[in-house]
Amino acid sequence: MRGEFRTGMNEDQASGGARSFRLHNNQIPARPLEPALYLVATPIGNLGDITLRALETLAGADVLACEDTRVTRVLLDRYGIQNKPYAYHEHNADEAGPRLLQALAAGRSVALVSDAGTPLVSDPGYRLATQAIEAGYKVVPIPGASAPLAALVGSGLPNDAFFFAGFLPAKDKGRRDRLAELAGIPATLIFFESPHRIAATLAAAADVLGGERTGAVCRELTKTFEEFRRGTLSELAAHYEAVDNVKGEIVLLVGPPAESVTAEADVDAILADLAGTMPTAKAAAEAARLTGLPRKELYQRLLDMKERHA
Repeated sequence: MRGEFRTGMNEDQASGGARSFRLHNNQIPARPLEPALYLVATPIGNLGDITLRALETLAGADVLACEDTRVTRVLLDRYGIQNKPYAYHEHNADEAGPRLLQALAAGRSVALVSDAGTPLVSDPGYRLATQAIEAGYKVVPIPGASAPLAALVGSGLPNDAFFFAGFLPAKDKGRRDRLAELAGIPATLIFFESPHRIAATLAAAADVLGGERTGAVCRELTKTFEEFRRGTLSELAAHYEAVDNVKGEIVLLVGPPAESVTAEADVDAILADLAGTMPTAKAAAEAARLTGLPRKELYQRLLDMKERHA
């Protein structure tokens, strides 16, 4: 990416040709884009899940930036788009980011895509978008496929409120601490997870959040072997503990906690009982699971109780 897009022109324009995309064997011209940073959602598996607006943006942008040029080239070839993609990812952001901002400064249109789904959702595009906004450039979202939303609507879990938490920490303690922090949120929790960690994550979730809480493991969304497995966290943990060689990209959802009607006096009694058999932090985490109240609030409450009775 050492200056390849200095002119800000895509290959079609540079060669004097028309910018276009192909749809059902028809080559469709792409209208000119105004200078801006376009955040373009791309398919998460099935290449048919692309919008007409996204195709026109990918074909018409002066500069097309992506995580992996090989992945994006497959999509571009499918729709006959000649625009050349340039890499922008976490490993070259310090070099590529300023060049993309220079293109915006020169009055060019810049389209940004991730390998799959909506840019800025668990990918390095957030950094570029914030820099563009801070510099006063227009940022335009081109909505489309999104793995968290596809999983949510197919999971059967409540969708009136949801919380996307990205990836959980890889180490068990960090994972459990994070789950404890999220335990009391009155919404469906959504996580990305890797296939080799899904069993451990479900075991931790069942332990920290409660095995009776409902969940769903959504695997290979929109692809040939798409799978939705629904059940309690205990049931899901047992299933994946027994399964070898899980494959594919995974979205894990956990239903909201049951509404808590625990009285103040009952909370204190629960805390006192738990504190008699386990450390303060663990007692607070367990109380959070039982009552649905925030772990930090219960931790401080337990410290105050111990101070009063010291």
